[in-house]
Amino acid sequence: MPHTQRQQVCSWGQRSSLLLPLVLTLLSLSARPSRAALQIPADYHIDKKPPEITKQPVSVTVFAVEDFSMSCGASGSPPPIFRWTKDGEEFDPGTDPELKVSESVDSFSFSTLSNSMDTLKQYQGKYVCYASNELGTAMSKEAVLRTDVLPSQQKEKTVTHRAEQGNSFVLQCDPPQSSMEPIIHWMDMRLRHIQLDKRVVVGKDGSLYFAHLTLEDNRNDYTCNVQYLATRTIFVKEPITLIVNPSNSVVRNRRPAMIRPTGSSSVYHALRDDTIELECIVNGLPTPEITWLKKNGELPESRAKKDMFDRRLQLINITESDSGEYQCIAQNSQGKVTHTYMLTVEASPYWKKVPESQIYAPGENVRLDCEAKGTPTPVMSWTINGTPLSATDKEPRRSVTGNTSLILKDVIFGDTAIYQCQASNKHGTILTNTYVYVIELPPQILTEDRKLYQVTEGQSVQMDCETFGSPKPKVMWDRETSSLLADPRVNLLTSGELQIFDVTHDDKGFYTCSVQNHNLSISSELQVFNKTVIVTPPKDLKVQPGNTAVFTCVEFHDIGLDDPIIQWRKNKKKLFESPSDEKYTFEGPEFMIANVEPEDEGVYTCEVITNLDKADASATLSLYDRPDPPSLLQISDPVQRAVTLSWTPGDNHNSLVQEYVVEFEDQRFREKGWEELQRVKGNQEHALLSLWPYMSYRFRVIAINEVGKSNPSKPSEIHNTPAEAPDNNPEDVRSESSDPNNLVIAWEKIDYRNFNGPEFKYKVQWRRVLGSGPKWHESNTTAPPLIVNDVGDFSAFEIKVQAINEVGEGPEPDPVIGYSGEDVPLEAPMDVGIELINSTTIKVSWAAVDRETVRGHLMGYKIYVTRRGSRGHHRGRRSREFESTIIEETGPKDEKKVISNLRPYSHYELAITVFNKKGEGPRSEPMDFETQEGEPGPPTSLILDSPSETNMTLHWTPPAHPNGILIGYLLQYQRITENDDSPMQVEKLDDPTVTHFTLTNLDRHSEYQFYVRGRTNAGDGEPIKMRGATTLDGETPKDVSISVGENLVNVSWVAKKRHKNIGFYIHYKKNDGGKWKTSEKVNYSQSFYQLQGLSPGSHYDLRFIHGNATFQKMTINTSGTEVTEVQQSIVTQGWFISVVSAIVLLVLIMLIFCFIKRSKGGKYSVKDKEDGPMDSEARPMKDETFGEYRSLESDLEEKQTASQPSLCEDNKMCSEDTLNFNGSSVLTTEVNMDESLVSQISRPSVGPEGFHSLPDNSPLNPAANGVPNSVNILN
Repeated sequence: MPHTQRQQVCSWGQRSSLLLPLVLTLLSLSARPSRAALQIPADYHIDKKPPEITKQPVSVTVFAVEDFSMSCGASGSPPPIFRWTKDGEEFDPGTDPELKVSESVDSFSFSTLSNSMDTLKQYQGKYVCYASNELGTAMSKEAVLRTDVLPSQQKEKTVTHRAEQGNSFVLQCDPPQSSMEPIIHWMDMRLRHIQLDKRVVVGKDGSLYFAHLTLEDNRNDYTCNVQYLATRTIFVKEPITLIVNPSNSVVRNRRPAMIRPTGSSSVYHALRDDTIELECIVNGLPTPEITWLKKNGELPESRAKKDMFDRRLQLINITESDSGEYQCIAQNSQGKVTHTYMLTVEASPYWKKVPESQIYAPGENVRLDCEAKGTPTPVMSWTINGTPLSATDKEPRRSVTGNTSLILKDVIFGDTAIYQCQASNKHGTILTNTYVYVIELPPQILTEDRKLYQVTEGQSVQMDCETFGSPKPKVMWDRETSSLLADPRVNLLTSGELQIFDVTHDDKGFYTCSVQNHNLSISSELQVFNKTVIVTPPKDLKVQPGNTAVFTCVEFHDIGLDDPIIQWRKNKKKLFESPSDEKYTFEGPEFMIANVEPEDEGVYTCEVITNLDKADASATLSLYDRPDPPSLLQISDPVQRAVTLSWTPGDNHNSLVQEYVVEFEDQRFREKGWEELQRVKGNQEHALLSLWPYMSYRFRVIAINEVGKSNPSKPSEIHNTPAEAPDNNPEDVRSESSDPNNLVIAWEKIDYRNFNGPEFKYKVQWRRVLGSGPKWHESNTTAPPLIVNDVGDFSAFEIKVQAINEVGEGPEPDPVIGYSGEDVPLEAPMDVGIELINSTTIKVSWAAVDRETVRGHLMGYKIYVTRRGSRGHHRGRRSREFESTIIEETGPKDEKKVISNLRPYSHYELAITVFNKKGEGPRSEPMDFETQEGEPGPPTSLILDSPSETNMTLHWTPPAHPNGILIGYLLQYQRITENDDSPMQVEKLDDPTVTHFTLTNLDRHSEYQFYVRGRTNAGDGEPIKMRGATTLDGETPKDVSISVGENLVNVSWVAKKRHKNIGFYIHYKKNDGGKWKTSEKVNYSQSFYQLQGLSPGSHYDLRFIHGNATFQKMTINTSGTEVTEVQQSIVTQGWFISVVSAIVLLVLIMLIFCFIKRSKGGKYSVKDKEDGPMDSEARPMKDETFGEYRSLESDLEEKQTASQPSLCEDNKMCSEDTLNFNGSSVLTTEVNMDESLVSQISRPSVGPEGFHSLPDNSPLNPAANGVPNSVNILN
């Protein structure tokens, strides 16, 4: 049955009194009596309540009159009346003059008024308390009252004991007799505890036991302290003196012996839930070790506790299963002793099932089940209001089954009573009170009206309709849209609830619950949402260690639900983000595990949790890695050239082995290292290996999976194969003769693994090709090649090479033809002819040479074509031109060749040679020829210059390769459109000396494609082309933007392309009536200008002026606070005026001195000044730019030419620029800049940027901080 969920229950209002038609009636009580009780709601008030014992009387042992007290508490309505019985007889404390009674609404107690313990003995006995009202009588448990005298200490004598070293000994405590259990402490006179250990222990009887004595045990203050907790009494006994006499001989070791308990076995009885303590005190030398065992079982680990240095075994909360035999084994080097404890566990009665107090309606059936256990089996009995059933009237509706269950059929109001169930055996009696309250109550619906139930598809829902009444009300459910009885998913519970399984959207709506025959009803609403699902569940991952694993979990939930919580679990344990080590990271639907380790393997679950349902999906993360190397390599089944190698696979680390690689190492050539021999499939664990003869093998195996290779396995044992004759002869036997008169025989070396035996060599044989030929010449060698001398030029030989070793020879080889060395050809080709095809192509022909003169293999012919110069140059000019040669090769059978890509209108020379492998023969007689005139190449360069908005001037240079005589140029231009449908315009120039031309009436808004071609009589050449447009007239800035600061304003605009640069000025004036001021000239192409020197917190008018016209006006307010109070200036101070006057006087004296020196022609001559370079720091401004580039070396040279130092050398004020008093060098002398930067500024501006292209930190940038611009200087 699916789990029923009750979720999101909301109250929408009060109960409805609407009575709906009866559709579903919940039948009332079933036949089982125990289900008939009424559950009283917490907020339902009942005036009367049966009595209930709230405080049980407690058994007590009275040592003093003040300890005498017996009390009982009970509740009920009306308040209960108390009475007592003593030893089964009625006992009224209120009538006894020796007793004092204290009584209240819910308690009753009595105590003694006597001062004598003797008078209390008459009150010893078993007491039971009864509490009664009109609904019944409750009984208490039985309480026992005993009297006892306080323990007292008798007068003792001082005792002295003597014992010999090594013997065991016992110091008796003998505590006073009492019903109380004493607590024993052995101490000295200073109230310090005697040191206990395995050798010295305290027994349960209070005695001090020595397993063996040592001389350190000598003392005179062994004191036994007896403590009684109940009476808070401590008795200190007389000190005992123990004298240990040293042994006259070596102390002999003794085997263990039991001291307490004595003998080999003892019997114990205990009750269930008690704690029993078994004691095992032994003597012996050395001190024995104690071991506790349970025969045929184990000690209960959680309930078995060892104490007193393992001399005691405590069994806590024992049960019947703890019955059995326990053993204490004491053992030392001399032997061991065993004591057996026979433990029997019985039980006083204890409850297994207790009946519950309930309220019932008239006519219901009641069953009170009462069951108890115990050892021996307890006797069960029932009483009604404290009276045994046997003493009451016979009632046919009342019966007892098996002394455990009391059944009341068809109860009436008179059955209201308190029923007692008792269980007794020899160990005690237990009792429980259960009331049966028969009452009639009006029906009520306890569930609130208009409850809202929210579930998702597929869940179950249980709608409440809790009612109360006596007799129990009958309820019915109704739904307007459908019949509930016809649906098998609907279940009606006896408690009034409506249960619907596997809810669908059709189930949503309103449901009504009503009480039959009463005007009571409620309604409930059911809302059904889409089920939360995981549309993309996480997938199983296999990840290499150290990598990041990413699980993805994409969910879908109903939009009516709150956003879900995505919880990830590993092996069902919650995971949380780890910010410290970034192990786990949650990003939306993704869950990442960084640096995956073996501990991260497991099952990961994505849980999508909404406020109504939950969906989950799991995936497994496993690590995979390179496999471990195979192990246990074994060689078996050796045959002549094969062996079987087997191995044990290593761990594949979750990735199947795809194949194994078997490698070998030849022990005779270990420098070659390990080589691959064979590969086998990953599911095989052996390989049949084919081997070479005469090899000393060691094998190893490497496993390969999808991750990579394992480490190699440990090498196998060495396996040697026997020697054999070679199987094969060398391949590619050939002649590599290069020099005349010798024969070079070469071949491919045989791999050492195919030597097959020791003393390996090559047997080389050769003979001339003369019919069957003479006998073979023979020579043995260990490596190629073999050189045979004095054999003539280019002679044919039969050659063969055979492999041999100490065992034998290889197979008989087949001979091949080879030739001795070649020499260069002797003759050049004859009858060379040239045919002109066009201006760039010729056809060359020749006669074949005699093969005898080639003296080798004819490889072909080489044609040399050399360009001597252009036909348009005279011979002297042509001789200075760079000569280029074309070499064309042909095959050995060719006698003609077409050569293309020659230069038109040129002088050429041609010669032919024949060549073989050795080289070329002599060249043929040179032949001159000239190529025809051709079309010229493109002009070398093309420059566009736009003098106006509709004109464009084209400047070009003649073609580098005219390929003839230029007769003029062809100019073409076409307006560029989207569809390329503009017509091509043509200008034909017949003057070859013209290198520029101006096109007029062009569209100022369009771009053009321009073409320039050279012309010869052969036609028009290739064009040089360029795209461009005319330059538009300059215009003033549009859409000027400003950004105002405290003492400056930034002005910016967008400079349009293709427009000429213009200059304008900014006029500005404070609103307080000041004068207009003018900025320096601003270039349109800058796109930005910073106007500085403004006053904070002021109002300014700005005007932008080009020529004499104002093209824009605006007003601005600078930020900050305007300074209204004029501070006293430093220039008004007397001391400052004196200092400035002295400086001016000194400067005048220096200037006079300079004039005198110049008039005398002293240090600086006019010629030196004119010829020498100017100081870069004093160069005057010219054409609104700074001076030209001046290198640092020139300054040094000028300083080195000076013959004598002077005052003016170190003072720039002596220069001519300083003497110019018209102020033109003010800016120059104040700005000391890097000379390389000056050179950049002094060059004409090529781009449209102007000053705007300067770096931000340039001293000349108007926006640079700390450098005065023209406005600052004016201020």
